[in-house]
Amino acid sequence: MNCSTEKELFERASLLMGEDVVEAIGEKNVILFGVGGVGSWCAEGLVRSGIRKLTIVDSDVVCASNVNRQLEATTKTVGRVKVEAMKERLLEINPKAEITALQKVYTDESCKEFNLDSYDYIIDAIDSLKDKISLLLRASDTNAKVFSAMGAAKKIDPTRIRVAEFWDVKGCPLAAIIRKRMRQAKTFPAKTVKCVYDEEVLTNRGDGNLGSLVHITSIFGMTLSGLIVQDVYNSIVRD
Repeated sequence: MNCSTEKELFERASLLMGEDVVEAIGEKNVILFGVGGVGSWCAEGLVRSGIRKLTIVDSDVVCASNVNRQLEATTKTVGRVKVEAMKERLLEINPKAEITALQKVYTDESCKEFNLDSYDYIIDAIDSLKDKISLLLRASDTNAKVFSAMGAAKKIDPTRIRVAEFWDVKGCPLAAIIRKRMRQAKTFPAKTVKCVYDEEVLTNRGDGNLGSLVHITSIFGMTLSGLIVQDVYNSIVRD
């Protein structure tokens, strides 16, 4: 390390929140599903904020079309496994962080492989609708606090990004579809899930359905990481 101590890395965070909060953040165990446009920036925000125990889950590899919005995606990392490239990046930020990189797909069938009960925070940044619903249901049935990213595609206005409880998300087609399917199946999250969302829906001018931009995906991801930092801070300061 170039810095003399790990403590020095988080000096400015300690000045703002206090050393006790930074220490508490470092003790939390977090699992993040998806390190794409949203999840990659969330991982960056978590480690830069002092999270030391982070598991990142994604089965994909970097492709050229990821470069415009995903942190680990550059022309040099195209073809690499996303979680491996992301882990390398995170360890450059804090070499003492405990980063577990799992090149896996979360599904209803594979959920037991992730031991969700062992985490303090579970973050959903999954694209697959079916798998997202499964994760929200199963994660909310643990003792962990759960945060989720709703749709970040088809958006350009950063001032319309919001945070709300899952059932209070407005104007997001993805959230609406998820709620509809949950009602049809009569299966619902067991507790509150805070979501990052954006009520804007643009019509693509090009081909395809899921155009997206880095200033939107990065704000989504950093907001998710910030919600965890805020939660730890509030649990100490308000006590």
